Amino acid sequence: MPEPEFLRKIRQEVDYNFKEFKSIIGSRKFKSVYGDVSHDAEYKLTRVPKGYEADNPAAEYLKLKSFVAMIEFKDSDLTSKGLLKKTVTAFETLKPLLNFMDRAMH
Repeated sequence: MPEPEFLRKIRQEVDYNFKEFKSIIGSRKFKSVYGDVSHDAEYKLTRVPKGYEADNPAAEYLKLKSFVAMIEFKDSDLTSKGLLKKTVTAFETLKPLLNFMDRAMH
């Protein structure tokens, strides 16, 4: 969970560049590896944060308190020959989102 100052900056970046954000998390590769960023209730506000309209196209992502993308590794994955490839794919797929977030915080 980013500190409030950084979360504000990330939300602003998502709002200003929603098309880019959506293309990252909506890409075929991201969806196949992660599905989406987490929308679990514990990581999400019930309403759009102050300063944003409720009908904002990015509203569901602006409500997020944390941007979590998870991949499941089974016990059998940890000893498989495909572990390295699966791990590298996961990181390569996540990199555009990390770059987006990093740009927002600077």
